[in-house]
Amino acid sequence: MTLTGFIKDWTLPIAMAVGAGCYFLFHYAGFLAPLKPAVWTMVDILTPTLIFAQLFLTFCKVDPQLLKISRWHWILLAFQFLASLLMAVVLIFLPLNEIYHEIFEGAMVCLICPTATAAAVVTDKLGGSAARITVYTLMCNILAAFFVPVVFPLVEDHAGLGFLYAFLKILSKVFTLLICPFLLAMLLRYIWPQAHAFFRRHSSAAFYLWGVALALVVGQTVRSLHNSTAPVHVLCMIAGAAMLSCAVQFWFGKRTGRAHGDEITAGQALGQKNTVLAIWMAYTYLNPVSSLAPGTYVLWQNIFNSWQLWRKSHKGAVTEPVVR
Repeated sequence: MTLTGFIKDWTLPIAMAVGAGCYFLFHYAGFLAPLKPAVWTMVDILTPTLIFAQLFLTFCKVDPQLLKISRWHWILLAFQFLASLLMAVVLIFLPLNEIYHEIFEGAMVCLICPTATAAAVVTDKLGGSAARITVYTLMCNILAAFFVPVVFPLVEDHAGLGFLYAFLKILSKVFTLLICPFLLAMLLRYIWPQAHAFFRRHSSAAFYLWGVALALVVGQTVRSLHNSTAPVHVLCMIAGAAMLSCAVQFWFGKRTGRAHGDEITAGQALGQKNTVLAIWMAYTYLNPVSSLAPGTYVLWQNIFNSWQLWRKSHKGAVTEPVVR
């Protein structure tokens, strides 16, 4: 296997390893300590910029006529709502000890968390529909924007944000990165077709931009886990809950999608989460320890994504049936 082929097959694992390695390098190498504030500032700026760029390239391939709501959209939305509500009912009405309370809070955050804004990039790489996952991303963000400020304060009574503020805050954290690159791509499609065609031809670069963004996100995640004061056994239990949540959501999404001829897209729509937003929601509304669940979820989902991409590259693209 050539070096190029190796990097192509293992982009996500390499990105995760680089992100974790760079964090520990800056943490333990004393001579790099003065650079740490500037590095974290650069990471905060680069991450949304890279996500914007990769989504713009992906959306240049999207046919706006494919932006339609399918039946599986509603099924997955109902699953997210009911599963999250069940976790909330358990937390509100059952006398759980502190550790199990944190575990269930972490699971609830992983379930209600919206689809990652960059999920369209991985979905497109796997052979799914960037258009249909974009539609679901909009739908589940609206669900989360209503659910979180209404239900989460019932779980932890210390939350003090008003509904309208929280609603707009959640939407603002994702809509700018999702809607703006989509509108730019669609605008370019009609007013400057030559430029649109150029970006469409080079849209495969979006996946490698996602690899760079993933390295930055993993570095932030490892930093959060490394700085956590939670006992190791609690961290392991919360990580286990996140792994179970990840497995269940990918399984249910793929099973539902298979029944409607859209297995790849539905699986990514439900399984690939906006963990940065989930961590913010956990820190804002719940016990901060519960934020470790989405912090480890980013690792589980990208391990699974790496396996899917490896399987696709070695077995060929999976052709999805016509969506009913």
